[in-house]
Amino acid sequence: MPFTFPRRGRTLSPGQRSELTVIDLDGHASVILTADEIIEAPNWSADGQWLVFNAGGKLFRIAPNGGDIAPIDTGHLADLNNDHVLAPDGSTIYVSSDDGHLYAVPFAGGTPRRVSNTHDTPFHYYLHGIAPDGKTLSYVAIEGKGPDRRVNVFTIPAAGGPDTRLTDLSVPNDGPEYSPDGRWVYFNSELAASQPGHAQVFRMPADGSAAPEQLTFDNLVNWFPHLSPDGSQVAFISFPEGTLGHPADKDVLLRLMNPDGASQRTFASLFGGQGTINVNSWAPDSKRLAYVAYPLA
Repeated sequence: MPFTFPRRGRTLSPGQRSELTVIDLDGHASVILTADEIIEAPNWSADGQWLVFNAGGKLFRIAPNGGDIAPIDTGHLADLNNDHVLAPDGSTIYVSSDDGHLYAVPFAGGTPRRVSNTHDTPFHYYLHGIAPDGKTLSYVAIEGKGPDRRVNVFTIPAAGGPDTRLTDLSVPNDGPEYSPDGRWVYFNSELAASQPGHAQVFRMPADGSAAPEQLTFDNLVNWFPHLSPDGSQVAFISFPEGTLGHPADKDVLLRLMNPDGASQRTFASLFGGQGTINVNSWAPDSKRLAYVAYPLA
């Protein structure tokens, strides 16, 4: 009997499906799970045994070769989005809730612990990365409302503590993720955009001590850079020219490049976007990735 996922937020079109897929770097892909509800954003556990993904505000896991689906107990949290990361030691899942906060949940399931802070002005957290030592989280925050709305890069201790600002830009930024050596934070930004939405991939020192360095320079809209565990490659998703944000239901490319931006190449094309690779989905052997496609009937 097919597993029934909860429904929350966006839905599939009639006949559309979600396909959780594992792909190697030569482009050989295998669909390990097909669902008739939205599933999103796989993370690959450090021991290689699980893919963790979200659906309907909750978390689930499945083996990378398919099989049974196991819900993960997240306590009172039932409004989780597609921004979640796994601790390097495998003990904890850090999650973003639509209440605007970040939480830590045991990988085995259990009571969530709030990590983020309360603010006197609007400040909505969206998690994207964790330092290789597991001690610091990187995220973007939506600050303010209306014409004062800004989206910038911050860090916070995984144990809880003060927020540290890494960017103070008027243009949108997203997807901050640490390099495996902890030296860099990679992210996408409209810092060099000639028109609204034209995001490119950048990196900056993890302490924010130097200006961002641009790594992609093309007409595509490039989002969500993810470093392979061995540090040799960056995977990212490219939307068509003129795309605003990272919407669903687009013809997108999954691409690879060296950490300095060189040797860019496409290794998959698919129908997807939002939910496909919002978070790091590399296998621990750096030879495979997981993603979600959303093909139409």
